[in-house]
Amino acid sequence: MKLKKIDIFEIEKDSNFAPRVLLLSIPPAVVFICLVEFGFLAPFDAILSYIFIILCNMVFLSPMTLELQHLKKYINRLAMGEEIENMNLSEQEAKGIAEAVNSMHRFWMAKTDALEAEAMSDAAVLDTLPDPVLMIDRSGNILGANLAARKLFDDNLTDQNIGDVFVSQHFITAAQKVLNKQSESENLIFYLEPTKQKIYAHIKSLPWFSKGRAVAVVSLYDLTKAAKIEKLQSDFVANASHELRTPLSVIAGFIETLQTTAKNDDAAREQFLAIMAEQAAFMSDLIENLLSLSKIELSQDTPPQDKTDMNKIILEVMDALQIKANARHINLIFEKPTRLKKIIADSAQMKQLMQNLIDNAVKYAVSGSDVTICLKEINEIPASKSLHVAEGKALSVSVNNKGPKIESQELSRLTERFYRLQEHKNLGIKGTGLGLAIAKQIIMRHRGNLTVSSSNKNGTTFTVYLPLKR
Repeated sequence: MKLKKIDIFEIEKDSNFAPRVLLLSIPPAVVFICLVEFGFLAPFDAILSYIFIILCNMVFLSPMTLELQHLKKYINRLAMGEEIENMNLSEQEAKGIAEAVNSMHRFWMAKTDALEAEAMSDAAVLDTLPDPVLMIDRSGNILGANLAARKLFDDNLTDQNIGDVFVSQHFITAAQKVLNKQSESENLIFYLEPTKQKIYAHIKSLPWFSKGRAVAVVSLYDLTKAAKIEKLQSDFVANASHELRTPLSVIAGFIETLQTTAKNDDAAREQFLAIMAEQAAFMSDLIENLLSLSKIELSQDTPPQDKTDMNKIILEVMDALQIKANARHINLIFEKPTRLKKIIADSAQMKQLMQNLIDNAVKYAVSGSDVTICLKEINEIPASKSLHVAEGKALSVSVNNKGPKIESQELSRLTERFYRLQEHKNLGIKGTGLGLAIAKQIIMRHRGNLTVSSSNKNGTTFTVYLPLKR
């Protein structure tokens, strides 16, 4: 056995070193006592010999004790998960124990890495699912949630109880039935607060042979968009059928007249054909506006991504409407600062928004007056009771014309579908009543705001507020 320099003071008090030394010294002590008793050895020599044996035991036991002590610390540090290098031991027995410990440690590290990789792979698969999935234990605590669930609720969803996450008592009761083994699975529809999303939930207990604390899985499916599409379809059919009834009746009546009493009346035929063409154009515009409105409503949940130059868009719309403005002797005025930032918005919808507002301003303005478009940057969007507006800096676009004053009770109804002022109908000004409804939907998608003011002195001003960043 190879001896090395040993510092006996390194030995810990709780290592039982002293009792081991004394235990090994008991047999020689008995021998020395017998030798002294029978006169074969002097007492003084026996004491010196016994002390020498104790010292020898200490010398021979110290290396093994110290290495076992180091080995104990090494194993404790491994158990705590610390990353440490392998030990270099001199004692053969300690080396064997250390090698066995290292081998076991490598085996369990490999096993742990494999389990972690498998868990990460399973988590990655769950995160790719488009619908929220939750795993819960017998007490209703959430043990895991995929990415869709964390986006829907909260990043810190794990370890929360379903009673704290879900407000719906209907859902909690259904979950408790599954957790209490009263039912294998439960299906229900409920609404999330405060978003009012319509959710279909499937709560399924895991099979008996499944491992781990999870006892049930909750799958959630958002029915809001499907319900919205279904409502849009029914609204589109109802609105289209209602609004198309009148022009179709007019066209059918003229066709019948042309086929009977006015069959040979050339003047009446020309007159009726002109009215029929006008009604057909109205129906075409109506259907185009309804389709456009439905398309915009379907895109409400999709944030816009384009970098849009509002200055360029307004100039393009003004160029397109210049002929119409000239026909009514209306002067288009554009007021803007020298430099403006681009906004994050849907460029096509911004052009449609400006087209609707400026076209209305030209259409309903007093002939020979001015239509003024003012574009500027502001610090924040005014709050709205009905719209969820974005925070931060924004652009405001105001469109002013010098038309008749609109009464306050009618201002709030201007963005209703098919709503038109009676005064405009009396003047024979054509329109579908959908332009401002489309404008409102576009502004809602961009988390902006729309305000309207009207007076005899200043005319009517529509102001659109659009955030610089989404």
